[in-house]
Amino acid sequence: MKTKVFFKSLIIISLLFSSIAFALNLDQAKQQGLVGEKDNGYLGVVVASDDVQSLVNDINAKRKTVYAKLAQKNGITVQQVEKLAAQKAYNKTSSGHYLWTNGKWVKK
Repeated sequence: MKTKVFFKSLIIISLLFSSIAFALNLDQAKQQGLVGEKDNGYLGVVVASDDVQSLVNDINAKRKTVYAKLAQKNGITVQQVEKLAAQKAYNKTSSGHYLWTNGKWVKK
């Protein structure tokens, strides 16, 4: 039962990554190589600017809120949710977009 709830929660995370509210801005930032997915479940800035940092901060704050709710709901730590979210984001990242790997940005 707990596993079923947990996997449903991961679906919610997936929806967060494809949120309509941020889809164009986030997609554009990824397409332009300005942001990438980090190994901690959050976005990172590849090319710094105020707009990019603002976008990353906003999306990461929303992710953190969702991760905390999922952790509480499933009786696990936020770090465990972050790790699962990072794995999912890495798998979902399109070819040519950036991933944080071994302490540096690399294109998938």
